[in-house]
Amino acid sequence: MNTQFALDLRLARRKAGLTQADTAHLLGVRTPRLSLLEHGRKRPTLVETCTLSIIYGRSFESLFAEIMEEVRFAIRERITTLPAKVRQCGATLNRETSLKSLERRLWEEPNAYGT
Repeated sequence: MNTQFALDLRLARRKAGLTQADTAHLLGVRTPRLSLLEHGRKRPTLVETCTLSIIYGRSFESLFAEIMEEVRFAIRERITTLPAKVRQCGATLNRETSLKSLERRLWEEPNAYGT
């Protein structure tokens, strides 16, 4: 797992003035679980991420900024290998527009559209 994310979690907790025990209690986990998250040995679940976001007063996107960039890079790579033509049907009418919009968002600066 990404060590920058783990460092960000630890820093957010310390800036909030909370101990690991405080945060673990608020998160509804045991302290060793929080330690694994803060040392980058485990990724938080979606519920844990949302809870940490509320506890620290930070957006989901800010907690996962580096991971979001990795995901965007991977999608940028995969979008170039999509089949150019697909059979048109009612379910694919917006395909081209959606793909163009996705490609534009992938190259925008983070936070320009919420990530």
